[in-house]
Amino acid sequence: MQNQSAVLTHVNEHGKANMVDVTDKNITQRQAVAEGYITMSAQAFSMLKDNTHAKGDVLSIARIAGIQGAKKCSDLIPLCHPLMLSKVQIDFQTLDDANKVRIQALCKLAGQTGVEMEALTAVSVAALTLFDMCKAVDPHMEISDIKVLSKQGGKSGDWSC
Repeated sequence: MQNQSAVLTHVNEHGKANMVDVTDKNITQRQAVAEGYITMSAQAFSMLKDNTHAKGDVLSIARIAGIQGAKKCSDLIPLCHPLMLSKVQIDFQTLDDANKVRIQALCKLAGQTGVEMEALTAVSVAALTLFDMCKAVDPHMEISDIKVLSKQGGKSGDWSC
């Protein structure tokens, strides 16, 4: 459901890019969960599950990469605020019937702005790392359906899809 009165907060009254001033916002507990998928060949998927890829434990490496991605979000997306994340959790679910991995990221903090972008970045970087780790076996993998599943805290309140 789209908010009909919503305005773009990263654009000022002159239509120029603008970093939102959060100075006067209350510090609240905030959390966001995002997900995405990577689909691969049966061979690459089997090697991922059996931990037999030449580059090592691809899920562990992708987990670390996703955590690092969340922590570096403001370095990648120009108008994101640098945040002191208190928790980043990356989980993987292998979907055998589709040779697909579901990636889910949870980001939390006590702060003045939300963590949706950090959760999305965590999922994206984890998916890109899986692609990088498995591309020698399957260069035709597909990353898809990256989205925010839920957010909690802040002025706009809680929501989930």
